[in-house]
Amino acid sequence: MKSTPLFAAALLALSACSSTGTSTTPQPVAATPKAAFTHAIEGRETAKGSFIGTTKHTTTGHASVFRSNGQWFVSLASDFSFSGAPSPKVAFGANGYRPDAVIAPLSSNNGASVYAVPASLDVGDFNEIWIWCDQVGIPLGLAELSLT
Repeated sequence: MKSTPLFAAALLALSACSSTGTSTTPQPVAATPKAAFTHAIEGRETAKGSFIGTTKHTTTGHASVFRSNGQWFVSLASDFSFSGAPSPKVAFGANGYRPDAVIAPLSSNNGASVYAVPASLDVGDFNEIWIWCDQVGIPLGLAELSLT
């Protein structure tokens, strides 16, 4: 059993990593939201936020964004509660509601629900989750997202 080439390659790789007096330590770079989303760990929450009601509607609870099996999802937690309105939608926003970023109709006014993010949306472009009424054109709830 000849292991010399493997041993030599390992030794060469280790010697390349040793310090010669000149620091080549990479400096930390502040992560942008897009970079953090792009490098999300599969199955782990990437961003989360807490809802506040808007336009005299009561919206409470938590929301999060996560990735599973190569697909992005928005999750409304079991503590989610919404006072109700006609045809509410779940949507992303970027410092304001984005009509081109509707994820899906809200499936329940109370409790946990999960929504697959359409492939046409890049989650790194957004920093909010909205509950929105298209029929009347008003916001019903807002969760500002923070990276986890």
